[in-house]
Amino acid sequence: MNAKTDTAQSSAEALRYPWEQHPGHDEVVEVRPGVLWARLKLPFRLNHVNIYLVADGDGYAMVDTGFGNEETIEAWTKLFDGPLKGVHITRLIVTHSHPDHVGLAGWVVERFSCPLVMSQVEYLQSVYHQNRGTAERQEAQRLFFRRHGMDESLTEKLLGRGQDYLKRVSVLPPSYRRISHGEDVVIGTRRFKVITGGGHALDQVMLYCADDKLFLAADQVLSKISPNVSVWAVEPDQNSLGEYLASLASLTTTLPYDVLVLPGHGVPFYGLKTRIKQLADHHEERCRLIAEACREVPQTSRALVPVVFNKHVLDEHQMGFAAGELVAHVNYMIVEGRLTAETKDGVLQFKTT
Repeated sequence: MNAKTDTAQSSAEALRYPWEQHPGHDEVVEVRPGVLWARLKLPFRLNHVNIYLVADGDGYAMVDTGFGNEETIEAWTKLFDGPLKGVHITRLIVTHSHPDHVGLAGWVVERFSCPLVMSQVEYLQSVYHQNRGTAERQEAQRLFFRRHGMDESLTEKLLGRGQDYLKRVSVLPPSYRRISHGEDVVIGTRRFKVITGGGHALDQVMLYCADDKLFLAADQVLSKISPNVSVWAVEPDQNSLGEYLASLASLTTTLPYDVLVLPGHGVPFYGLKTRIKQLADHHEERCRLIAEACREVPQTSRALVPVVFNKHVLDEHQMGFAAGELVAHVNYMIVEGRLTAETKDGVLQFKTT
């Protein structure tokens, strides 16, 4: 490849943000003909979620819904009385089971009498989240946190506010239409390839339109922050970080460098492969910090949280995510042979190999 072509490709792979400003809460932005971008508020530190609407016959297919609360219903009502007045939602595609994406599925489906479309695993995971508050599941989560070195006071805080957001979902529709990895989905005049990936969620749905070089990435590849990759009590030995990194590697080989990425948070961008490398490097840096901290003296997950998350003061909500992410990293490093684990007084401790 000659130098001129190298320079051109390098420029194309650079991160670029065509829309530095996001839509206001009472407006939508057309990012491609027939593709609309809306942005809704969230009631925690990650303060927004992106929603996309894709022209679909006499209406639009909606991709994700926002959080399951009255404020989001009010925001949608204003949009459907304003810039989306007269718009009919033909189908609701939910990318994954987190409440900022599936939260208003029941409300949207009821209002527009449209089908809910999800991967099977994410639909069932959404059902699980709605019913996860049983005494048995609370106890399993309590034991999980204690096994990773959280004291009783912190554990109770994490089981309260730290996990409450998962229940902020309207009642799910009792049926759905399944989409699966590798399937083609036609939305209006566009044909999308369904790509699913683990790590952030179990089987998160992404949509790629080759003709338009358009990639709806959900939360798998975000523009300016790293998506949460965690492990929880329901599958305490899960290698979610390994799954996530494998998904990123697959996207690198599957998609071209010049797609327009529409992420679940942040702003649309170009430079997918550059961003994927940044995300992979970010997780490797966290693994390096953990390895260094565990080199001389074995450490618990609780002790490692401030080693990795050293830039912010964490409230209970953020601490819950940080704990889950920390466990994801030590599980990955154990699988990779970079850490060993032993149990002392019922608490896991990790040592660098």
